[in-house]
Amino acid sequence: MSPKTRKQMVSKARRGSTRNKQDLGASLSYLVGYCHQYVGLIVVAFAFSAVSALLSVAGPSLIARLAETITKGVSSTGIDISLAKVNGIGMTLIAVYVASMALDYLQSLIMSHVSCSVGKQMRSEITRKINRMPLRYFDNHSQGDTLSHVTNDVDTISQSLNTSVGVFVSSSTIVIGCIVMMTITEWRMSLTAIATTLVGFIAMGRIMGVSQKYFVARQKSLAELNGHIDELYAGQMIVRAYNAEESELRAFRDANERLRQRTFQAEFLSRLLMPIMTFVGNLGYVAVCIVGAALAFGGSIDFSVVVAFIIYVRLFSIPLSSIGQGFASIQAAAAASARVKAFLAEEELEDESNKTTRLSDVRGAVSFDHIRFGYVPERTIIHDFSARVEAGQKVAIVGPTGAGKTTLVNLLMRFYELDGGTIAIDGTNLADVTRKDAHEVFGMVLQDTWLFEGTVRENLTYGKESVSDDDLLDVCARCGLAHFVDTLPRGLDTQLNDSVSISAGQKQLLTIARAMVADSPMLILDEATSSVDTRTEEQIQRAMDEVTRGRTSFVIAHRLSTIKNADLIIYMQDGDIRETGTHDELMECAGLYAELYNSQFSMDA
Repeated sequence: MSPKTRKQMVSKARRGSTRNKQDLGASLSYLVGYCHQYVGLIVVAFAFSAVSALLSVAGPSLIARLAETITKGVSSTGIDISLAKVNGIGMTLIAVYVASMALDYLQSLIMSHVSCSVGKQMRSEITRKINRMPLRYFDNHSQGDTLSHVTNDVDTISQSLNTSVGVFVSSSTIVIGCIVMMTITEWRMSLTAIATTLVGFIAMGRIMGVSQKYFVARQKSLAELNGHIDELYAGQMIVRAYNAEESELRAFRDANERLRQRTFQAEFLSRLLMPIMTFVGNLGYVAVCIVGAALAFGGSIDFSVVVAFIIYVRLFSIPLSSIGQGFASIQAAAAASARVKAFLAEEELEDESNKTTRLSDVRGAVSFDHIRFGYVPERTIIHDFSARVEAGQKVAIVGPTGAGKTTLVNLLMRFYELDGGTIAIDGTNLADVTRKDAHEVFGMVLQDTWLFEGTVRENLTYGKESVSDDDLLDVCARCGLAHFVDTLPRGLDTQLNDSVSISAGQKQLLTIARAMVADSPMLILDEATSSVDTRTEEQIQRAMDEVTRGRTSFVIAHRLSTIKNADLIIYMQDGDIRETGTHDELMECAGLYAELYNSQFSMDA
């Protein structure tokens, strides 16, 4: 390797180390700022920890007095007086150590409360942040990565606050206190201990500057592994159906191996801190013993000073290893804090607190005026869409896969913002009202059913209060769920969990019933009958015809037989309207819709 190349590599390593130190400092500053509301409790905990450490430091001084008293008592005739002094010093020493233990316990309780509170607040803020973020973010990030913020990152921070901060403060106080007491006792021996300690802190700073990037990489790899596991267990049936267990296992092993390597890299360097500081403490112990022996033999100090110093150095070396271990934990917390900080800084939905326009007494007239949209700027899905829907109409949106049908519904619900054009309800531009107000006028049934772990009643009345049992049973009867509810152990109060066998079709029926219970002035049905059999589909159609009567409804369907009675059929292709009209009108035109309908009819036949 040439000298020039070696110089470039050293320069690059130094720049990386400096950047990692800056990242570590920024992450720790953010974490400290995040805990500002608990600063009072933290100060009290630090004070308790410091006083506890100082009491521990005072112990060797009392032990030295005890040794001196015993020595004088043995060499003199006042045995009773010496024993009385020994008892007094001994009781004082016990009181000091008991007080130190009590204060240390109190600070651990306080920091446990602070760490739990900070974890709770972080999880709450992350959850609120999720509700304020655009759906575009979730299109580009896995569920496992997002969940890792709530679980792994927050837990790492909480554990570090709970265990490392108190230990770090008490250990630092003991070290400083020992240095002060050693300097007062014998400054030459104190300088010997300080010199050896500086070597350890210099090495520790170098290691931390290099290892921080590995802690960040470890948290990222952990999130990736969580994402893979989340996908694997969610699609367990598909994995087994396609005999993909081995390939998924290999993918898991790869992700697990990456996590192992990055964890090893982080732990390998950080775990050096504790043995290095232990070695430095022992080195200082040896150096102090040698210097103390030389001074004692020379008559410069008494034997009691050597005894006290040996205890001080031993007390001094123990917290050094704790400081090294604490720094490793703090590095992990800093890496997790950086991820939480980055997540909370992600772009949010536009603030709508200044919007005062409201949708009231909605009739359901909808106009699409030259709307344009793409999930990413460079790929437009809907190019120039315009349509008029009258109040109370049942509108069917059909077309091939990828035509923009579901995207159109997402825009209608304001899940995404338009790139151009306007959507208006009863003449009111949707962009002028809040998203919450826009969502309230729609009931929605998606192709992907979503039921949470709760009772049947809670799932049916989701987002709606004060619904009577009679109304719920009536809706269940109209949706073909009456028999299903009757067979459940506790009827509407049955918990929907793994112990309750429920088919995909029944899940779809429950989501349809939920939309009917919501009783919104407008409805969106995105492939609502895709998971049910033909007979149930007919039953649902009758119920839907009833519930959509007098309401504007948008139905996305691939089974064209289910939308023959729609007031308006919109055929979309490549993001544009190609044909509009009723079923009979479009069949007479013998265009794209007729071709699609006839192809389905021939396939069904």
